[in-house]
Amino acid sequence: MRGIYLPLLCCLAFDAWPQAQQLTDDRGVTVRFAAPPQRLVSLLPSLTETVCILGQCQRLVGVDRFSNWPATVRALPKLGGLEDAPIEAIVALKPDVVLLAASARVITRLESLGIKVLALEPKNFADVQRVLRQLGVLLGVPDAERVWRTVDAALERAVASVPTRARGAKVYFEVSREPYAAGESSFIGELLTRLGAGNIVPAAMGPFPQLNPEFVVRAKPDVIMIGDGSVQGLALRPGWAGLRALREQRVCSFAPEQADMLVRPGPRMAEAAQLMAQCLRDKAP
Repeated sequence: MRGIYLPLLCCLAFDAWPQAQQLTDDRGVTVRFAAPPQRLVSLLPSLTETVCILGQCQRLVGVDRFSNWPATVRALPKLGGLEDAPIEAIVALKPDVVLLAASARVITRLESLGIKVLALEPKNFADVQRVLRQLGVLLGVPDAERVWRTVDAALERAVASVPTRARGAKVYFEVSREPYAAGESSFIGELLTRLGAGNIVPAAMGPFPQLNPEFVVRAKPDVIMIGDGSVQGLALRPGWAGLRALREQRVCSFAPEQADMLVRPGPRMAEAAQLMAQCLRDKAP
């Protein structure tokens, strides 16, 4: 996908820029730009990945500590996370704009120092498409929607790859070992629904609820999806030894780089869907 579209997008980026531009972010704040921003700081991995999928990785001068894709961003200055981004280090990079989540603690301080802030926090399919479009406008990429269409087409291929027998399989997707799970209303839940899978965590429980282990026992998932750092000891959880999914080894464990992709609502959602589809093909009863 990147090989086909990004050179064209990169070359045409500035042609799409009007004399001035303004964007309304997820706080409802309108941010005005007199010229295309050339120096970007991104404090959210999904935003870093969106900038890069649009062919504008070269404009990034700093990223949060969790941004690790594509590989080129790993060499950039690391600037903490939601709670501890270092103001002085960000200011020293002289960014034209800082891209971050609406919940980031540094917003007020950065704005008080005269640094433009654009708060964009994708949480679902619609948000990913919207943020890609907004960053396309910000960066002067003429047809960011075309990138989304490529992502969506890849998603459809993942959907088509799931066999009929796997559709409706009840999935337990664990996002961390406390355990927190991905519910139907999360972007991960949206992916599972699009793949035709069921979800043992209903939307009413929220996107990422913390579960009592007994809830999973009662729900009887057909397939478990989990990071490989949490897969050890599953059978030692109360009642889990009797789960059919464990007895029949219907567990998909994901390496850290795969888990990163799966839990980020960004432009690699199609690749995440392909991982889930492969799991359903291999493990669904």
